[in-house]
Amino acid sequence: MNNKVYVMLTNGFELIEAMAPVDILRRAGLDVFTVSTLENNLEVESAQKVKITADINISDINIGEGIMVIIPGGFPGYVNLRKDSKVIEIVETYLKNNKKFVGAICGGPTLLGLNNLIGDYKFTCHSSVKDEMNSENYIHQDVVIDKNLITSIGAGKSIEFGFALAEKLVSKETIEKVKIGMELL
Repeated sequence: MNNKVYVMLTNGFELIEAMAPVDILRRAGLDVFTVSTLENNLEVESAQKVKITADINISDINIGEGIMVIIPGGFPGYVNLRKDSKVIEIVETYLKNNKKFVGAICGGPTLLGLNNLIGDYKFTCHSSVKDEMNSENYIHQDVVIDKNLITSIGAGKSIEFGFALAEKLVSKETIEKVKIGMELL
């Protein structure tokens, strides 16, 4: 079974928007890889100045091999990600395959808006960037799921976003076990 999930990281990423999904998806038994988009460097610094060592570098990914790619927000992280041609190529590949998923939170969805990938998808994003989306399909909700795109409004909804991602990949029973383990039920 293909259960590889890639979380794209570059300097300035939003810590909770990246790590809450990593935590939830790993608890759910998925192979989650944090991915540095920095050339020849696994160490990435969050917008909050927390340094983490990514699991792999983006150059180590075979574009079509995973099941999900996640784009966190965080400034200037989401701006850097939306300019990265390899990240854009991966997101586009996943969006075009209805058996793969793209998750984006806060400013992360602007990667789709500014690179003409949002199409007719309904989405949400941080209110400060919705005008950059080049789409009228914005919905002001915590999480919006449309086909194979899962978007969320911002950092305060990172856990909810993580579970929305997990629901696309694992059973309801697995989700319930994770929530019980996290004292959410």
